[in-house]
Amino acid sequence: MNKKVSLTKTVLFTVCSILVLDSFVAPTIIGVSSISIWIISAIFFFLPYGLLSAELGSTYPDDGGIVSWVQRAFGEFWGVMEGWMYWINVAFWMPAVFTAFSGWLVLAIFPEMPMFLQAAIAIAMCWVIVIIGIKGIDLSVEVASIMAYLKMGILILLGLLGIVYGIKNGLANDFSFQNWIPSLSDIVNPTDGGYFAVIVYNLLGFELIGSIGSQIEDAKHTVPKMTIIAGVAIVLIYCLGSFGVLAALPADGIDEVDGFVYALKELCTVFGPLKDVVFYVVIFLAILTLVANMITWTLGGNEAFMAADLDKRSKFLGHRNKKYGTADNLYIIMGVVSTILLVLNYSLAGDANEVFWTIFAFSSIVFMLCYLLLFPAAIKLKLTDNTPRVYSVPGGKVGMIVCAVLSFLSVGIATYSLLDFDPSGFGFWMQWIGLALTFGVGVWLYYAGKKKA
Repeated sequence: MNKKVSLTKTVLFTVCSILVLDSFVAPTIIGVSSISIWIISAIFFFLPYGLLSAELGSTYPDDGGIVSWVQRAFGEFWGVMEGWMYWINVAFWMPAVFTAFSGWLVLAIFPEMPMFLQAAIAIAMCWVIVIIGIKGIDLSVEVASIMAYLKMGILILLGLLGIVYGIKNGLANDFSFQNWIPSLSDIVNPTDGGYFAVIVYNLLGFELIGSIGSQIEDAKHTVPKMTIIAGVAIVLIYCLGSFGVLAALPADGIDEVDGFVYALKELCTVFGPLKDVVFYVVIFLAILTLVANMITWTLGGNEAFMAADLDKRSKFLGHRNKKYGTADNLYIIMGVVSTILLVLNYSLAGDANEVFWTIFAFSSIVFMLCYLLLFPAAIKLKLTDNTPRVYSVPGGKVGMIVCAVLSFLSVGIATYSLLDFDPSGFGFWMQWIGLALTFGVGVWLYYAGKKKA
């Protein structure tokens, strides 16, 4: 990279990484109390996790971020496992994102599109991401910055339209005080608690900017500032967007995947004769933001993979593009894995919703397992590593332990709530066989590398 990444770009990169339009709607099925759960999650998970990430990111601003921190704390084996799972999760998640991409096109523009064409479009978009990634970090950061503005603008618009819609037509849900109080089952019940898992999942990603830590301008001061600015913006915008959805649609009628499209369409009725024009413009821009999700995460995933030195274990994995110098084969493997998953799921699952949630739950579990390593690593580094801290979590060692424990419990509950324990369903077999294969390949990569060395 020719220029260092500035504070503004780190904020935008992080906002772009964490703000997602394809899954934030799902928790609104719980009702008005979902906004309260966003706020509770921000206080007891997002804030501690952000403080912890700010200390780690500013103390160890080396490329690889989360992988580097886990490896420092627990050694090569867990560093390899972390890098592998963080990387392969992105390949698992990409099909879910582009399933939503195709689904939104069907709902908004091409209602008669056959399933095979939806699958073809989703596959094609995976390879668009591969091409962008191969062209390098500069392009990825620039696109992420632009898309961050789009995401923020769309969610803020959703909230503002919700206010106007409520004034004109009345609110679709009862926003009285008692409905703001969440029940315990909304958080810990494996059925309803799945939506708590989505909230936690949608708040993960603070550490992603650490994957290019060495390229951040004055990282030791920039990362803590970024954490505060991006964190506050993300929570407020998610809450505003959730309000917009609940203003337009009754909670019991919200679609988990396509609720965003239905809510936007209903909210656009406030524009009268121009409602269709506004809807098509906004939905087109929203569909573009799904591409931005994958640009930032494929970049972070590949940097994590290389931080674990997994690319040095074979010539194929370590190959660099002659023109751009990027790890092109890593992107290509992501494209191949994503394509296989899309073909399998569109073939075996009944509809786009089922495809999305089957893949989403599996990729989320793999992803969250990475954080169950991160938080203990943060405690160990705080207690045993004497590297000077430019920024420290308030409360010193006790503060770090509290932040790590709260974060670990939140992610642990979320992970458990996504696990499928019913062997009669397709999701059960995909999850458990997939997890076994994922962990097994990671162990094989570790020992294969050791043998080669």
